[in-house]
Amino acid sequence: MDYANVAERREQPPALAVSTVIFALREDGNVGRKTLWLPLVRRTREPFKGRWALPGGPLGARQSLQDAAAANLLATTGLVPQYLEQLYAFGGLDRSPSRRVVSIVYWALVRGDGPAPGGAGPGGALREDPNVAWYRAEDPAVLADLAFDHRQIVEYALWRLRNKVEYGSIAHRLLGERFTLAQVREVYEAVLGRALDPANFRRQLRGTPDIEATDEFLQGGKHRPPRLYRYTGDTTPAATGPPLPQHPAQAAPPRQASHPEHHPALHETDTP
Repeated sequence: MDYANVAERREQPPALAVSTVIFALREDGNVGRKTLWLPLVRRTREPFKGRWALPGGPLGARQSLQDAAAANLLATTGLVPQYLEQLYAFGGLDRSPSRRVVSIVYWALVRGDGPAPGGAGPGGALREDPNVAWYRAEDPAVLADLAFDHRQIVEYALWRLRNKVEYGSIAHRLLGERFTLAQVREVYEAVLGRALDPANFRRQLRGTPDIEATDEFLQGGKHRPPRLYRYTGDTTPAATGPPLPQHPAQAAPPRQASHPEHHPALHETDTP
């Protein structure tokens, strides 16, 4: 596609796209602790051909914003979100050199098992694709080379996550059904990017009404097994908000689920 000049781009109606910032917590062998990772998609066409970008694509004619965000996640990772929330609308005039694009961005939390190998990203159940790779969410070299304004989007999503981690439900999304207090502290330390005093953290966490001790203990360690806890608050997978009223005559007809191999998150368009 030939790039239009600035004046021509401003005359074109804006395109609408949906992107998803996906965070997972994984063991990082390079630093010896858990860190935040996110999947990126290698662009296969201009603009920014060959550069990494957030998964996303144009909004389908009969697709809700949240469905599009969840589809981005499924196509990229093969996983369903433990948490999904709308982040922000990014609509700068010069986001894309080809035309003006407004992106509705969601952020999501997923769980993954096993360590993250080297610089390749988490493995296990996460989808493998030559144009999809997992990177540390705060890797400065990776962020600096992202396509479009995706560095600013990732940084904004990290800021939102750090502000929300104080809510117990956010940490729970990155853990299993049963967890130790030390595992919860690992989540907080990974998200906040700093060490926390173990004794003070345990004391504060035990006073949290939504975290309840169980009669189970974590087995397999060399020392006294730690007690397992569970989260008793809201465990719905996605933050959808209250249901919106919809007139029956305006209800969209059922649509067939798109196969991940045909989703724009894996076959890039020119939309950021």
